[in-house]
Amino acid sequence: MREKTGWIGRVIVAGIVLAGIGFLSTLASADEKTAALYKQKCAACHGADGKGETATGKAMKVKDFASEEVKKMSDEDLSEAISKGKGKMPAYGKSLKPDDIKALVAYIRSMAK
Repeated sequence: MREKTGWIGRVIVAGIVLAGIGFLSTLASADEKTAALYKQKCAACHGADGKGETATGKAMKVKDFASEEVKKMSDEDLSEAISKGKGKMPAYGKSLKPDDIKALVAYIRSMAK
């Protein structure tokens, strides 16, 4: 009986480990998707690092994501800016899903650190 229990336990542990790897893989692909989305929609003005030091970013006077002004903005404020646009920034609410906008806000927050 002990041999069966040990074997079953190892199978269960292996299943849990594989499920965890699958979950982490999903998170990694979500991060990659958000990074690609940022590069496609935001980086031309805000720069790959979020500092806004591109030619377009300087001309439009975009804020550095690490600036106190941006850090003080709520996630809702950032979501609204992405959805509805702000100043010369175009609105992306019709071309991005709400989950994509939420992921971009989290990505922007991570750049500010």
